[in-house]
Amino acid sequence: MNIKKLSKSIAIVSALTLSCSLFGGCSLKNGSSQKQSFNNNAKYKIGICQFVKHPALDKATKGFKDYLTKKLGKDVTFDEQNAQGDAAVCTSITTTFTTNKYDLILANATPALQAASASTKDIPILGTSVTDYATALGIDSSKWTGTTNKNISGTSDLAPIKDQADCVKELFPKAKTIGILYCSSEANSSYQAKEFKKYIEKYGYVTKDYLFNDSNDVASVAKTACDNSDILYIPTDNTAASCAEAINNVALPAKTPIFCGEEGICKGCGVATLSIDYYDLGVQTAKMAYKILVNKKNPKNMEIEFATKLTKEYNEENCKKLGIDIPKDYKKIKK
Repeated sequence: MNIKKLSKSIAIVSALTLSCSLFGGCSLKNGSSQKQSFNNNAKYKIGICQFVKHPALDKATKGFKDYLTKKLGKDVTFDEQNAQGDAAVCTSITTTFTTNKYDLILANATPALQAASASTKDIPILGTSVTDYATALGIDSSKWTGTTNKNISGTSDLAPIKDQADCVKELFPKAKTIGILYCSSEANSSYQAKEFKKYIEKYGYVTKDYLFNDSNDVASVAKTACDNSDILYIPTDNTAASCAEAINNVALPAKTPIFCGEEGICKGCGVATLSIDYYDLGVQTAKMAYKILVNKKNPKNMEIEFATKLTKEYNEENCKKLGIDIPKDYKKIKK
């Protein structure tokens, strides 16, 4: 090989390696990233498949790990993988967890849950940051009893959609049209959009869905939504959360306020939200995991649990830029 070419190749590999080490795991081509070492001697081995990196899901994973580490110490180890927004990578990750016969799988977000469900019918699976389990798992909603009747249970991040609609009416009483912006491939977002329309349209608003396929077209779809809407609503959509800055770069110049389904998205591009605490949700899921691992509970018989703590919050910077007055019962989101 030519020495100059060899030197250049080494420099590129070195730069990529440094980038990986600086940012805590990376993928060169739509792969997963691992954040920590794995202890094969631990009593309980847990595989964590997180669909994409963004503040809400990160907090849920952290809450889950913190609680179990506190309770089990060296007896528990985690194989934490991030699919970087690629559902196909979720399948690869969860299949590996199944092959390695881990004691439990945490599926963080709906695509991760769907992949885990397809990969094993035996290993206990807990979902978190999943909006609606019946929709995610293809269970007839008319037959839904609160349990999956499978090797699956977990926690839902569904905030009361009716209460969110009430917040929108309170904040934007003069608005007429609402654009609902979300990713076409996320079943959880589609469910929330339908529920939100059911409540908000009773107040006389006209709604329209604006769907983007992935991060590549989110900005263009957001622009179309802003051009044709008085305000936008974004549910707890994973792709939107990871693209919040791109959405903000469109919505602010267009002077279009956004009400969001959760704090992380609101911090990135919204003006207000009625949000759950995702760290607490992770802790809640970890308590279920403890019951399965230590107390030998069967997830088949464990009801899906919901977040109990809800907070009205606002993005101070965006509210100031858009001239929006926020009621006193809203809490400022910390930067």
